[in-house]
Amino acid sequence: MTETSIRPGQVWLDTKGERIQAHGGSIFYEDGLFTWYGENKEHTTPGAGNWHWGVRAYTSTDLINWDDKGLIIPPVHDDPDSPLHPAQKMDRPHIVRHPGTGKYVCWIKVMMADDEQRSTVLVADNLLGPYEIVRTGLQPLGMNAGDFDLVVDPDTGKAYYYFEKVHTELICAELTDDYTDVSGEFSSHFPHPGPPFTREAPAHFERNGTHFLVTSGTTWYFPNFSEIAAGPDYHGPFTVLGDLHHDDQSRTSFRSQISSIFKHPHKEDLYIALADRWLPQLPDDMPNVYETIAAITRGEQAAPTLEPDDSDAMTSAAGGDNTAIADYVWLPIRFDGDIPRIEWIDQWTPDDFR
Repeated sequence: MTETSIRPGQVWLDTKGERIQAHGGSIFYEDGLFTWYGENKEHTTPGAGNWHWGVRAYTSTDLINWDDKGLIIPPVHDDPDSPLHPAQKMDRPHIVRHPGTGKYVCWIKVMMADDEQRSTVLVADNLLGPYEIVRTGLQPLGMNAGDFDLVVDPDTGKAYYYFEKVHTELICAELTDDYTDVSGEFSSHFPHPGPPFTREAPAHFERNGTHFLVTSGTTWYFPNFSEIAAGPDYHGPFTVLGDLHHDDQSRTSFRSQISSIFKHPHKEDLYIALADRWLPQLPDDMPNVYETIAAITRGEQAAPTLEPDDSDAMTSAAGGDNTAIADYVWLPIRFDGDIPRIEWIDQWTPDDFR
């Protein structure tokens, strides 16, 4: 099966005709090949008791047609305490390559049963694995670390770890020389009193010397508006520029959440926002969850009173956490001068850009 274009929000199948499972994902480019990797959610159906089924990878030469390379980090079935056990809430793998050792370093986030969030670090000699855990239960800087991004400066090789200090602020922490821990140097950004205002899901990119950070509000799998900020350095200071999806009247980032930004290596100015539509089953006219929670939090609106039979209304609306059918919303970023914008396109290809 061969596709001719990227169709945001539509079911995306691999070359075998199966639904792609690479959520909270990123793209790695090396030796002329694109590798898309992310959370494998194929078994996260209601009642299954699985949060993930490992990390899966796909390769492509055109960013449109993807060959399944299988699980590069498989789930660990026989150890319930392993961060890779399917019931553990493992999220958002990010992989970087160390320019000195040539090793591939993967960080993952794990939400623990006690609601604390820890990091696990793995290394491999090959991008597609096998990966070995070298650090687990890590609380960087003594903090609970939520959604994150990893960035390596192409000139210096220094690595940076942008993470949500859970329900508080965003942290930019420098990594140790081997990329497997934090060095202790960090900066703090976007402090907020708590959900839904706290910014999560950071995605960093740099253009013409300006560093950009895209973040999401905190509304579980329900979509909310994106926010982009710009600064002169990895540590900022960052100035908030507003919603990246400026023409989306629903203020839900086209019903998606950005996980990373990929700069095409052979296009002059093509930056691609990779986003997940976690709950495609939600109705198009569903009320904006962020605005509702924000109004309740500010005391401007009373919390709704649910009948006993409706106590799981939000979960039911979400299809009972059925992220196995989550879709992808990949869109190019355009620039009004130095201001990034994302506009809806029904279908597009990298060949549309020079």
